[in-house]
Amino acid sequence: MHSQNDTTKLPRFNFHFQQTVITQYHPEFSAPYTGFNSLHPEEETQTSLTSTAFLGLRLWKGASFYFNPELAGGSGFSQARGIAGFSNGETFRIGSPAPAIYLARAYYQQIFALSRKFEIGEEGPNQIKEKTFEKQIRWIAGKYSVADFIDCNQYSHDPRSQFMNWSLMSNGAWDYPANTRGYTWGTMLEYTSPHIKARASFNLEPTYANGPKLDGDVSKALASTGEIQFNYSFGKRKGNIKLLGFINKAPMGSYTLAVLNPDTTDISLSRKYGRTKSGFGINIEQELADWIGLFARASWNDGKNETWAFTEIDQSAQIGLSFNGKKWKRENDCFGLGAVVNGISIYHQAYLKKGGYGFIIGDGNLNYSPEFITEAYYNFAIPKLYLSIAPDFQYVLNPAYNRDRGSVYVYSIRVHIAF
Repeated sequence: MHSQNDTTKLPRFNFHFQQTVITQYHPEFSAPYTGFNSLHPEEETQTSLTSTAFLGLRLWKGASFYFNPELAGGSGFSQARGIAGFSNGETFRIGSPAPAIYLARAYYQQIFALSRKFEIGEEGPNQIKEKTFEKQIRWIAGKYSVADFIDCNQYSHDPRSQFMNWSLMSNGAWDYPANTRGYTWGTMLEYTSPHIKARASFNLEPTYANGPKLDGDVSKALASTGEIQFNYSFGKRKGNIKLLGFINKAPMGSYTLAVLNPDTTDISLSRKYGRTKSGFGINIEQELADWIGLFARASWNDGKNETWAFTEIDQSAQIGLSFNGKKWKRENDCFGLGAVVNGISIYHQAYLKKGGYGFIIGDGNLNYSPEFITEAYYNFAIPKLYLSIAPDFQYVLNPAYNRDRGSVYVYSIRVHIAF
């Protein structure tokens, strides 16, 4: 630890870049019927591409600004439909697969010191090398992904270098606020101390389910999220547990009203301001050895109103292991193995059974069973080329909660460049 009067000179600017290409293939699988939002049962191959520039600028004492232009193109299977825990976390539900450039992030960060002791934090994407205090408050405002700061897990969070499945990136039942591409405008406040961190975030919701535009009327539509993190250790082995709670308000449709409508199952006809979705999640990461880490998450939401931003999951539980390659003299490599089970509420089940469609699933009928997914990947690192290559396999049982369809085998290859 350094003292407050340390005069260490720190850089004013940093730049990083990433590009990720993921190609996925699933063979033909059994499906007695197929709906508008179903995963196509015929064999299918799709490729996605993202490129991101990460620019950081130090402004004044404790202040910095981050700016991320991004390019994305390609598509997921069946236009990213048909599996609630979708297989590629780098895809979006965008109609056109043509590459498009957009602003991913543009936010201001201010750190307020609450103690004299500090360390010089590591430099990285969207992280200028700067003083991080033993106790501090961090304030962020602008455009970003809420998942950049909340529900993080060092073993299972980033589809560009870890698990690719949506429901292994975050707590599946946390309908976190975002536009179609995963970003929103808002503010976050974080308190840090040696053993506890606490975060609160307030963010804009899309104008309609999974929509590209955000609703600026915060009196009618707003996502409020809180998280508290407890850091601990068992001997030399560090770990933490995070407890998350959220309440989202937006003009959501009601599953019950859509089912009761004798003329149509179109849930958009029941949309009304004043509706909410609330829930909670738990997130655990635990070091088991120098080269093994364990992760686990579990989450739930009330499932009464339609999913609004992330994916159609109302209950989820996951567990997995991450193995660092240092054990076999490949310290930059990583092997991951994870499993997740997803479910939906009785209201959501009834809606899909009647033939209703959400924004990502809907087979025109439903023989309900929880969706079960396993995933394994191996990340081969080639540090001299700033490159990693990862083969990946996923097994999906009961895609979109329908035991009449599947199982689905997903084979993937990911190429990732980062510097």
